[in-house]
Amino acid sequence: MARILVTGSKGTLGTPLVWELKSRGHEVWGMDLQHQADENYIRADIANYRQLERVFENNFDYVYHLAAEFGRINGEEYYDTLWATNVIGTRNILEWQKKKGFKLIFASSSEIYGDKCTEVLREDIPLQHSVIQHNDYATTKWVNEVQIMNFEKRHDLPIMRLRFFNAYGPGEYYHHYRSVVCLFCYRALNRMPYDVYMGYHRVFMYIDDFIPTLATACENFVPGEVFNIGGNEYRSVKDLSDIVLKYTGAPESLVNYMPEDKHNVASKRPDINKAQKTFGHNPTVPLEIGVPRTIEWMKQVYGITDARAVRPTGYRAAREVVTAR
Repeated sequence: MARILVTGSKGTLGTPLVWELKSRGHEVWGMDLQHQADENYIRADIANYRQLERVFENNFDYVYHLAAEFGRINGEEYYDTLWATNVIGTRNILEWQKKKGFKLIFASSSEIYGDKCTEVLREDIPLQHSVIQHNDYATTKWVNEVQIMNFEKRHDLPIMRLRFFNAYGPGEYYHHYRSVVCLFCYRALNRMPYDVYMGYHRVFMYIDDFIPTLATACENFVPGEVFNIGGNEYRSVKDLSDIVLKYTGAPESLVNYMPEDKHNVASKRPDINKAQKTFGHNPTVPLEIGVPRTIEWMKQVYGITDARAVRPTGYRAAREVVTAR
């Protein structure tokens, strides 16, 4: 079995990834900004090269680089932190890879596709067409991919890039910069208004469909390749909102229907054939199942009482409820 480091190991995706990798018999180490007493965990800031010296005193076979500042609006309001963490931080990881020789799995984003509103987003689009990203978060993620391609070419480093599309589910705690599913569910439960952009479409990927694929990436590692990791359920953002309203019992008057989101593109639908063939990626959970599970998890975590109960399932559901209390 492999020795693996997960940066951003305390995040929404990092935590269940650590659990899944351990369940497969790997020796897993975590790194994040939180103070934690966990075994095989080191607190460090990826933007601080000196702090990473403690991390890479250890030798790893694989490094999952998930640590990043996340979110479009977050990236606009805290752009200095975004650029330091995402760009300087990734460069630091690449420098350590050059020294230590581990295989690197980089967490990129669907945001890098920017203004390419094609029917289906294939992995080769950014190298075949000029792309302009609509926000600083998207720009940093594309800068990261360019950094990686340059290091691959100059230093022959083994790196694989994964572009994530709208993962959601139990374990994502609410704040203003979270994903759209988290924002809608929490705000509807608490009768807070939220915006829905009409005519916008996305694929949505439940956490239980995503984490096994992410863990398999190190076991089926393909250096130099890039993969879309997304769902196959292409739905409008209004569909999502309607499901959230149904299962929370919230009134539609909470929703502000808007014509345009200037920070983002209207539709994003990935071609996931490569991930299906290489990792056995097989998303099956529809919004009608995943959203109620997410809502019920939120009710338990935040102490929200409601007659509409759907037992949550997922990597983090049971453990997160216990931890939060």
